[in-house]
Amino acid sequence: MIKIGDKVKFLNDVGGGTVTAFIGKNMVKVENQDGFEVPCLISQLINVDDPALNKGDREVAPSPAAEVISPVVQEEKSEGKILAGKDSPHFYFCCVPFDSKNPLGGDIDFYLVNDSNFTLLFRYAHFRENRYETILSGTVPPNSKENLETIGPGDLSDLPEYCFQLLYFSGEEKEWNPAVSKKFKINPVKFYKEKSFQSNSFFSKNALVYQIAENILNTEIDKLTEDDFRKVTKSKLEKVQKKESPKQQNPEIIEVDLHIHELIDNTAGLSNKEILGIQMDKVETEMHAGIRSRAKRIVFIHGVGQGVLKQEVAKLLKIKFPKYSFQDASFKEYGYGATMVMLRKK
Repeated sequence: MIKIGDKVKFLNDVGGGTVTAFIGKNMVKVENQDGFEVPCLISQLINVDDPALNKGDREVAPSPAAEVISPVVQEEKSEGKILAGKDSPHFYFCCVPFDSKNPLGGDIDFYLVNDSNFTLLFRYAHFRENRYETILSGTVPPNSKENLETIGPGDLSDLPEYCFQLLYFSGEEKEWNPAVSKKFKINPVKFYKEKSFQSNSFFSKNALVYQIAENILNTEIDKLTEDDFRKVTKSKLEKVQKKESPKQQNPEIIEVDLHIHELIDNTAGLSNKEILGIQMDKVETEMHAGIRSRAKRIVFIHGVGQGVLKQEVAKLLKIKFPKYSFQDASFKEYGYGATMVMLRKK
């Protein structure tokens, strides 16, 4: 049983801190040695004050100061019904957080939505390190949805490319419908921002909604490769670039995503220390660039995890850029996963 005020250590990481608040039933805020409050799963903490409590199942002590989040409403899978209209392929990939006002406060469910009168056959896969891994396959009845998987806040540091292969049909039709193939590369930053999740007609909660196919024309366009688009637009882009002279801009706020897959294409063979070194080099480089461009603020998006990257960013800023103050970035915009540096006041 862990209580507010307990001294804890991280189970799978160095360091620890003091429990300052509860976030639902399974997570707490831990204030580390640098004064940052880091959200952590209770299962990943060791109670230093009373080691005996670490044995067996861990329970959360009720506390008047704890912020209680009501249980998630389970989205029921529809049996599928044929409705008036929607006789064209409307398929969507949806990300539904436990709490859209605090996306990182719990798990995030992924759904495939069949908003049409077609029966849908699907294959859902992850693509990473040049390999496809099938996660789920099956059938989605007309006008219904299928739960694909659930991810936690700790998974956001290594998101794969999400891939779909779809076949759709009805009982009788005159056309032989083409297969649909679609891939999504989701920037982890979206999960840190409340505004990424919007109201929709599929779920009682706000969700991040991606369109897989709206109609056959869009489906055929999606089959074009990036090279095809480049060939079509290359001459137009070159003409525009010749006419327009580059303009110098002084952005008010610069966002820098430190997730490793945003910095390099392949992490194979790299140790955690080497990955951290790449991320720290990025912080230093962007700080110098931001200072030169006279930017007002710079936000480093490091994610939540166990707080190691956040601590290293703070350490580098204190040592190499001591004249610039920094703090946690806006919770509404980034949750707990970003640090903002003030480069100038005016």
